[in-house]
Amino acid sequence: MTTMMRLAAIATTSALVLAGCGSEDGDDNDSGDKTTSSDSPSSDAPVAEGDGTLTFGSLLPQTGSLAFLGPPEFAGVDLAVKDINAAGGVLGKDVVHVRGDSGDTDSGIAPAETDKLLDAGSDVVVGAASSGVSLTVIDKIMSEGAVMFSPANTSTAFDEGDYAGADNYFRTAPSDILQGAVLANLLVQDGRKNVAIMARQDAYGETLAAEVKKNLEAQGSAVATTVFYGEKAQSFDSQVQEVSGAGADAVVLIAFEETTSIIPQLIAAGAGPQDLPTYFVDGNTASYADDASAPLPPGTLEGTKGTIPGAEAAKDFRDRLLEVNPKLKDFTYSAEAYDAVVVSALAAIAAGSDAGDAIATKIVEVTEGGEKCTEFKACADLLADGADIDYDGLSGPIDMGDTGSPTAASIGIYEYDGENRISPVEYIAGQI
Repeated sequence: MTTMMRLAAIATTSALVLAGCGSEDGDDNDSGDKTTSSDSPSSDAPVAEGDGTLTFGSLLPQTGSLAFLGPPEFAGVDLAVKDINAAGGVLGKDVVHVRGDSGDTDSGIAPAETDKLLDAGSDVVVGAASSGVSLTVIDKIMSEGAVMFSPANTSTAFDEGDYAGADNYFRTAPSDILQGAVLANLLVQDGRKNVAIMARQDAYGETLAAEVKKNLEAQGSAVATTVFYGEKAQSFDSQVQEVSGAGADAVVLIAFEETTSIIPQLIAAGAGPQDLPTYFVDGNTASYADDASAPLPPGTLEGTKGTIPGAEAAKDFRDRLLEVNPKLKDFTYSAEAYDAVVVSALAAIAAGSDAGDAIATKIVEVTEGGEKCTEFKACADLLADGADIDYDGLSGPIDMGDTGSPTAASIGIYEYDGENRISPVEYIAGQI
């Protein structure tokens, strides 16, 4: 059902350029297991000393409201570790992977899990998926001289304020500046003139809602209402009533797993997906089919659209992920997780050290401006020959900017069928 088509560039207040583009045992709940990483060119700057073994700690959701993102992200990390070690590892040793559960902001387990990963010698922490969770542990990770590398953080909070240009923070997912522009453009293309936005009141929901609103208004559409609910809300009655009474011609729901509670309430209020065209974002664009962990009745979401940052996962990559974890049902952020590991490994080779502080100094360098390469071994061989490299990954061109975020990325547009399963419709490439 995928169709690739080229879209005209749109003018937005974000000054974006958009165009169409077209563990080996698979145990998702095994917290704390390890997967087992050549001398390299050294930097002229003093190199931080590591312990000789590059260790990745994954702080990803095994539990909580984003648990559906955990399996593909863990599989991406595991596959990257497997590929790196098959190619000879890093600095003459196999790399190591230690798992941790990020949970969510409600569970509050991330700080303790982060301590576990750091105590295990993690040089690079891959995660968290939730922007809100990342904000609770970013200072702890960076203060220990480790790199924090998220495959799924999209909040603009990491590109501005206290964390703008943080030395040891990076992500392979684009900020919500891009997702907000793509979603707003989709709404405008679909003829939506008066949109209601309902969103989580956290770093993720607030910033994405603001970007959607800004870009809608820049293109002449109105926002009928923007309503927020607390992360620990047990009831959504007042927000649902405000949305249903706003006179909107579409609803944008920026949510996590609470979607399965909100949608039935919207339906009861006459503002469900079959009453008003409904749009999701990456936090809730999951499967809600009968075999999903949190299903909705068949037909509930038919025609609902959603956006997910990231390029389409190639078939050979999906097949290799399924060898790592045969239970995978979707591949969201798997490529971003894979690339976070490969980029970090290449940066360690370029720095001649497995220490997080040293790796951080080379991450931007290995993703832009040098000789193009797309696989770890080919890139590592170039580094061994003294070349400057530009790694283009499975998630896209990456091209890290000064704030540690990619400056070019893709956003996928998805649509639900009558069984509440999602399929990609098109992919939009953009530069920030």
